[in-house]
Amino acid sequence: MDTTHFVLLFLAIGLIAFLYSSVGHAGASGYIATMTLFGLAPTVIRPTALVLNILVASIGAFQFWRAGHFSWKLFWPFALLSIPAAYVGGYLQPSASILRILIGIVLLFSAARLVFRRSDPPQTFPPSRPIAVSVGAGLGFLAGLTGTGGGIFLTPLSALFIWVNSIAGLIGYFTKVRSIPSLGLVLAAAAIIGGIIGSHLGSRRFAVRVISLCLATVLLIAGIKLLFTR
Repeated sequence: MDTTHFVLLFLAIGLIAFLYSSVGHAGASGYIATMTLFGLAPTVIRPTALVLNILVASIGAFQFWRAGHFSWKLFWPFALLSIPAAYVGGYLQPSASILRILIGIVLLFSAARLVFRRSDPPQTFPPSRPIAVSVGAGLGFLAGLTGTGGGIFLTPLSALFIWVNSIAGLIGYFTKVRSIPSLGLVLAAAAIIGGIIGSHLGSRRFAVRVISLCLATVLLIAGIKLLFTR
């Protein structure tokens, strides 16, 4: 990647972190979409997205907790098995072609989720614990396997759920591969700056609808590219 493309990628990652963190997410699906549009390989995209996710989710979790948008009672049943499941997902190393399909499907689902999500309900009612534990395990596994963190599926628990799953998924990945692409560390500054600004403003001031539709468009384009181009 030449300097111009890298600078554009750096700025795009910062913008994605800002937009996603403003609506309570860490941005993994957006990072994946952006890196896909810049032509990076899925095997590089997956761990890089997890690294960026950990950084932005840690900021978002603190900001949204401080603003009063977090319930431990709602969170822990989902997280109970999601953490070991995310580790297993991160440990597995599917082929590049399978990974492209999996990530493409997740991006398209994420786009649909953003389009049809009008707003968070004024009140949340936790499901039964067996359902929450089972759903959390499935989402954790998918998060580690694809590098998405799982937050797009579980608003409004997102930030802390993303954080624990992303850490577990990255540990699982590192256990198997014994290396992490340096790109995630290089792009960290962009993600941190965007995440700080977005989560600070979003936890207090932003409406989510326009932002969600813009992000959905990016996810849709990247998902189609992953599934239908080689």
